Amino acid sequence: MTHAAGPHDPGPDAGLLSPVRAGAPAERETTEKAWLQAMLDAESALARAQARLGTVPARAAEAITRAARADRFDPRALAVRARESANPVVALVAELTRAVAAEDAAAAEYVHRGSTSQDILDTGTMLMCRRAVAPVLADADRIVTALGRLAGRHRDTAMAGRTLALHAVPTTFGLKAAGWRELVADARDRLARAHAGLPVSLGGAAGTLAGYLEHARAGAGEDLPDDYAALLAAAFAEETGLAGQRLPWHSLRTPVADLAAALAFTAAALGKFAVDVQVLVRTEIAEAGEPAVAGRGSSSAMPHKRNPVLSTLVRSAALQVPALTAGLTQCLITEDERSAGVWHAEWLLLREAVRLTGGAVWTAAELAEGLTPDPERMRANLALTASAVVTERLAAVLTPHLGRARARELLSEAARTADAKGLDLGRVLGAEPDVRAHLTARRLTSLLDPTAYTGAADALVNRSLTVPAPPASPQE
Repeated sequence: MTHAAGPHDPGPDAGLLSPVRAGAPAERETTEKAWLQAMLDAESALARAQARLGTVPARAAEAITRAARADRFDPRALAVRARESANPVVALVAELTRAVAAEDAAAAEYVHRGSTSQDILDTGTMLMCRRAVAPVLADADRIVTALGRLAGRHRDTAMAGRTLALHAVPTTFGLKAAGWRELVADARDRLARAHAGLPVSLGGAAGTLAGYLEHARAGAGEDLPDDYAALLAAAFAEETGLAGQRLPWHSLRTPVADLAAALAFTAAALGKFAVDVQVLVRTEIAEAGEPAVAGRGSSSAMPHKRNPVLSTLVRSAALQVPALTAGLTQCLITEDERSAGVWHAEWLLLREAVRLTGGAVWTAAELAEGLTPDPERMRANLALTASAVVTERLAAVLTPHLGRARARELLSEAARTADAKGLDLGRVLGAEPDVRAHLTARRLTSLLDPTAYTGAADALVNRSLTVPAPPASPQE
């Protein structure tokens, strides 16, 4: 029997309307349970950091760590209760305290000691992002490697360069692939820098860490080190594995904005790759094909079709992520020491941006590794304009003899005549006295060969491929 969700049953977020991230590693690391676990990890790391400094009993920190397991808590119940505090941490702390008290009543007194909701949620968010972005970086390395192979293998594969949708001058598929690789490598590097800098959040109620200090003094008295706040922040960073913080950042949202910018760039870089592939796989162009997998790309109405599914999924994410991250950048505009609404607006925007970017990179890795160029089709398409794509070259050769204006006029008229009468451009030019006076028939034929006019494409590919190999992706 089919179950129909009732009006009050939200159901699981299965990714039905976002197939690009369905099944991706980044999706697994950004579920509500994963984010809940990240917040619990922040709570237990805080207790362990305080225990390292002697302001929380080690036994209490151990009990809190044991109790901080997401499968012990109901995310839906926490979500409903979050309406009373505008964030899920208040209810989570209450439930975690009960769970700890069931094992050790004394230890429960040290849950969330001196902390505030934003410290836990922000630190949990950074933990979640670190875990989700790590496999994204690994998949980005796969793309860079695969595109590098394509660039090297096809450095001399001539094809039509297209500008404003029309044939312009010849290029090579290797140079096109090298361009894709350059963009993705740049995106990977930006994302890796943001990933490495994800920090803990430790500020207390208004960014002064006063609550942490007072609770610590209550136990340590005059023995509390003057630099306890800095020591606690450092210990917290070590316990979580996150970067340290320069200042509390409750209303200084640089970490989120930096990550958002890297995600937007990454998604857009992949979007360029995807859009180019969609052009190349068009029926009338057919210069490349997506990896063939049985059943993939089928149409519900047209049995003959094999749609470019992978590039379509990647492009869908590339169109969404910049819009989401624009909202995250806007969230830099916070009021006071903690914001009413701006901080809260970040959560879903950030999660979806991470998910979509992760799904796009995961999908693009398969696309890059399985993309199949068709050099013969590229050569055939290059011949469609009957050497008109090399008129730039002929203009450069004839200008010293005829002058710039006359050379351009002659070539424009010859191209129009060839096109209107269906003639070969070489034949039209060979009949021009001004051309015969300066170019032999053999020289003209050589100049009209589009495969011989790819400029510095080979050197540019070589330059691109000599950059250092992708660094090993950070591991959890």
